[in-house]
Amino acid sequence: MMAGDGSPAVCLGGVLELIVESRAGTLESSDCLVCVYPSDRVEVRLKGVCARMYPERTRALVEEGLCRMGITGALVEIQDQGAILPTLRARLKTALSRAVGGVEG
Repeated sequence: MMAGDGSPAVCLGGVLELIVESRAGTLESSDCLVCVYPSDRVEVRLKGVCARMYPERTRALVEEGLCRMGITGALVEIQDQGAILPTLRARLKTALSRAVGGVEG
């Protein structure tokens, strides 16, 4: 698996589990809304005005974020309104941290 920047992703091996639904971000222009839900597998759903522009990059970013936190099951919905990569990463990390009970990843 490759990270969003093209480097190999580092996996921790499934050590965290989502216990609640969570979200981070807004639907404002140049932002994104990331919603995460507990699941037994990884599923990524992309929505919003920019969802079709960079789907592979966004999926790789999600997989990298899940992998780095050791999460092997999550439904991740991203409504992208033109967010840049650092914003996407921050929103994903915040939503995932909230969903595992406030654990920083």
